[in-house]
Amino acid sequence: MDPLSRPWPPFALGTYAEERELFQLLQIMLEELLIHKPDDPIQYMINHLEQHNDDAPRICVLGPPASGKTTVAMWLCKRLDAIRISQETLLFKETLKLAEEAKAHKESKQKIPNALWANLIQERLSNVDCIKQGWILEGFPENQEQAWMLQSAGIIPRHVVVLYASDTVLIERNSGKRLDPLTEEVYHTTFDWPSDVEIQQRLVKPELSEQEMSKKLLEYHRTFPAVFQIYQKVLRSINADQPSVDVLSQVLTYVRTRHRSAAPFTPRILFCGPPGSGKSLQAALIAQKYDVVNICCGQLLKEAVAGKTKVGELVKPYIDNGYPVPDPLCVKILAERLSALDCLTHGWVLHGFPRDIEQGEELQKSQIAPNRVFFFNLPHESIMERLSQRRIDPITGERYHTTFRPAPTPEIQARLRQNPRDTEENVEKRVEAYYRHAKELEGFYEDAFYVNADQDPHVVFEFIESCIIKPIPLKKVTSL
Repeated sequence: MDPLSRPWPPFALGTYAEERELFQLLQIMLEELLIHKPDDPIQYMINHLEQHNDDAPRICVLGPPASGKTTVAMWLCKRLDAIRISQETLLFKETLKLAEEAKAHKESKQKIPNALWANLIQERLSNVDCIKQGWILEGFPENQEQAWMLQSAGIIPRHVVVLYASDTVLIERNSGKRLDPLTEEVYHTTFDWPSDVEIQQRLVKPELSEQEMSKKLLEYHRTFPAVFQIYQKVLRSINADQPSVDVLSQVLTYVRTRHRSAAPFTPRILFCGPPGSGKSLQAALIAQKYDVVNICCGQLLKEAVAGKTKVGELVKPYIDNGYPVPDPLCVKILAERLSALDCLTHGWVLHGFPRDIEQGEELQKSQIAPNRVFFFNLPHESIMERLSQRRIDPITGERYHTTFRPAPTPEIQARLRQNPRDTEENVEKRVEAYYRHAKELEGFYEDAFYVNADQDPHVVFEFIESCIIKPIPLKKVTSL
């Protein structure tokens, strides 16, 4: 049968929708329809799909004068290949219809009306380059009225970066600020002086006096709280009074984040890691809190044998003789379990499989695709300490540990036994078998999270939980 015409398993449909973000796409298109109210909604949505621009950056960089907005905006534009929009670019670098009217206000030392600024921005952002590449608004909106006007026009940023520093620091920065009129790069006489003599000679001092700077800071503090309220759900404040590398790194980290969507999300979680790293414990904690199905591959195979199913009968000889169960049989049992109604509706957390890249590929071929993958890291000494000292009470089945959870009485201590799997020799073999394939498996799941499992289990759980409830960061931008 042609693979394209072959019916998909039930769990593959949700996976397809999530991977291609169909729910988010429908949500975005509905928002656009409600904002713009086109006469032909169907054609409008077709045009929207043809633009392929839903991942394009839409960022506002705000902050008081001398906080570094220009530096941050220009840096982001270089790395995101987006279009920078500022007062200077709108008035002097673009051939916009309303630019002459705005320049007339500026030349006569009159304040440019908010409506005029909003119309200028709307005209510029409607150009093809901004639609395709995305945009960085530097210094806009300046006040609440501008923000409302931009929202009414459907100009809604996904990320708002607000730089802040004390007024004393900003006034000092302004006095040493220098501008390269050719490249628009901003330098400082103390903190960031260019080494190129040619650049030094063409730098100019901004025309903002200390008195004018104080006046602008006062106006900013008066108007900005209202802007903060409008964008608080997508806004991140970043301290500008630190090395520029640190500021830019924090900005980059934030604009890579993805805000939570209203789209339905079914957790499909995979835990990988060496024996003794706590996968079973964390799976149990996640299953208990979020009501997802806890699936241990080894336990699932035993249940298949105990249930005397057809596949279980095939698996039984391997388990009885201590041999690895062939991958096709494991995948068949897993696929059947993961297609059950409870897994489809509540989600699942899987551990114990895959152990190598071949098993990962088998899962992928069966349309079993986790949307969160975690690799547990634990030092070799900690693994040996955790496993080789485990003991079990053959009467009650209770588990103990000679160091962390010793038996409460000498009588219980005397009857404790060690599982043959937990002898140092066998633990060494299991650990070596895991690390033999770990690197390839990590490369296969390139969006995986890495967990430091050598800490309190509740700390580990909190980290895992935070990665599950937040969307995976975008990785389409370059690093510093």
